[in-house]
Amino acid sequence: MTRSRSSSTGSSPTAEQRHEEQLNGSAGRGDLTGYVLHRAKPHLPPWIMAGVAGVASLPAHWQWGNSAAAGVGLTLSSVALTSATWWAGRSTTAQRRLHSAVTVAAGSAWLTAAALAGPLAGPLPDLYLMGAPTLALSWNIRQVMRRNPDATTNESTDKGLLEKVGLARTKLGEAKVEPNRVTIPYAVPAGELTNEDVSKARTRIASALDVSPTAVRNLPDPESAARGELVIVPVDALKGGNEWPGPSAPGGSIAEPLNVGMYEHGEPLLMWMSGDPDVSRNAMHLLIMGMTGSGKSVSALDALAEILTRSDVIVWGSDPVKVTQTFGPLIPAFDWAALDMPSTEAMVKALDAVIPARTAWLAAHGYNQWVPEAAEQQADGSPGMPYLVAWFEEAAKLLREGLDLTGIAQEARSAGVSLVVSMQRASGYQMPTDTRASLGSSWCHGVRDSGDAAFALPDAALDAGAAPEAWKDKRPGYSYLAANGVPESEWATPARSYNLAPEALEWVAREFAAVRARIDDVTAAAAARAAGSLYTDRTRLLGTAAGSSPALPAAGGGKDVTMNEQQDADDFDADDFDPEEQLPEPAATMQLTEQPTADRIPVSPAEAREVMEQLLRDFEEEGRTVVGPRDFMEYCDRFGRSRAWVSGEVSRMVREGRLAETDAAGRYRIVPQLVSA
Repeated sequence: MTRSRSSSTGSSPTAEQRHEEQLNGSAGRGDLTGYVLHRAKPHLPPWIMAGVAGVASLPAHWQWGNSAAAGVGLTLSSVALTSATWWAGRSTTAQRRLHSAVTVAAGSAWLTAAALAGPLAGPLPDLYLMGAPTLALSWNIRQVMRRNPDATTNESTDKGLLEKVGLARTKLGEAKVEPNRVTIPYAVPAGELTNEDVSKARTRIASALDVSPTAVRNLPDPESAARGELVIVPVDALKGGNEWPGPSAPGGSIAEPLNVGMYEHGEPLLMWMSGDPDVSRNAMHLLIMGMTGSGKSVSALDALAEILTRSDVIVWGSDPVKVTQTFGPLIPAFDWAALDMPSTEAMVKALDAVIPARTAWLAAHGYNQWVPEAAEQQADGSPGMPYLVAWFEEAAKLLREGLDLTGIAQEARSAGVSLVVSMQRASGYQMPTDTRASLGSSWCHGVRDSGDAAFALPDAALDAGAAPEAWKDKRPGYSYLAANGVPESEWATPARSYNLAPEALEWVAREFAAVRARIDDVTAAAAARAAGSLYTDRTRLLGTAAGSSPALPAAGGGKDVTMNEQQDADDFDADDFDPEEQLPEPAATMQLTEQPTADRIPVSPAEAREVMEQLLRDFEEEGRTVVGPRDFMEYCDRFGRSRAWVSGEVSRMVREGRLAETDAAGRYRIVPQLVSA
């Protein structure tokens, strides 16, 4: 009957259940002794040890009684045994360690005295009769208190998982559960493991939990090498993306944070451009990095759309590679758009010039750094100075051309200037380490491998679990932001930039034209002196920062014609002119295609490389020891090759060992060729 009932339930009782049934059955039949012995077994070891110590004292006294040498040996043995117990308990709790050491010390001390003087000498019998039961009962109480009938199997499961990933004996605290986020405090065994071991085990933990490698992060306690928090995000909440919510502070100051995206935990991704002396935050220089297709251009537009809705900032933007493709509809809102290499070179020179001019103005008006009050009218009646953001897209090209941003990065903060450099890979070959170190903040998107990630993100972010190489170009807009003002605990938290439509960018450029600041006279004068007509004659494609009509270049060098005047000229009556009238001779012509020149010699790529090699030999014969792309530029037209091609050939010579890098950006040492005898 029992077998049929078990079959009908679909499950068989476990061995423990069967044993419990047998005991209950025995008790029911009157076999109370077996039941009591079964329940008492776990509590017997302390009593057995107490009895063993009492019995062992008799032969010990017979062997070593009244022996001075034995007394020394037994005393040293007691001390050694107590010390060993204390050492062995280092991985347990402090209470268990102390309890064990006290028990061993008391027992070994009594046994030593009984062996020398006899177990019935003096107070030894009373000490035994009172002390032995007390110690045994203390262990029984500890054992009873350790049992928790409400406990589940989670603790044993956690221990098993931690052992699998190499974090055995790591203690986990109470988990904090939030929507799609679990935070678990931990403490690794002191002296055996560190927070670095937890960071190394992140991917194994992710594997054990069957989640993404970026879903597990470690936030070490800055004041402890053995404590921290594990953050687990089981679901990618950024997958669907978020639409741009609109400007976060329209008409406000650039000192207010820019809302450029969303963290995976639902909080906005904020960054700060200007510094704030009240909270000891420096102005930000930013490196934006990510491989092609990682979405760094979309993130750039999110940030620029925020900047261009503020009332006390102007933007200088450079993109000599994609020209208008990235900046697009926002260009009319820029004070200066440098969309070719000559203009970009002029912008770099202008920045070098405006930094000391702006710093001197700020100092003269009592400012140690730029603050929003500096953009307002000053006490002496002089107009204020708006903040300046210098944004360089595709910066690898200008760095290859030998332009140096190190000085600007080191000096611009105090002048109220933020430098933003965007490129695919900020390796030491493309960007000097001094420049990269001076930028300070980084916004890293998907990269090819962990080595590339190390060019942008600080060690603290990487150790905590930042892994942009997991995204590559498969998660456009995903990023990590390690920047001034952003808590270090968020550096390894994935975020995603907003989806921003071109119509929204056009709306920003148009609707906030009256809000945006004009360039101040100090900055404009310094830029004009350094860049000349490349600054003073800068064009704006769709309008000016203040919203007035841009000037269209006159065909024959005459006066500029505004868009409104051009519209008036277009409103004519067909009866007002004679179709038979002879047209006047043109005052000037516009060349739309490059005309062939007589001194240009068309050559093949192989012949062009030979010309480059010959130029290098000529430089060497002249006694030059250091050269760069600029030294070859004046010869570009001679063999029909572009500046980019020449830069590429210089890079090839570096790889082949004909040139070697120097500490100066864009300058290379000539390596003499070995000539066989």
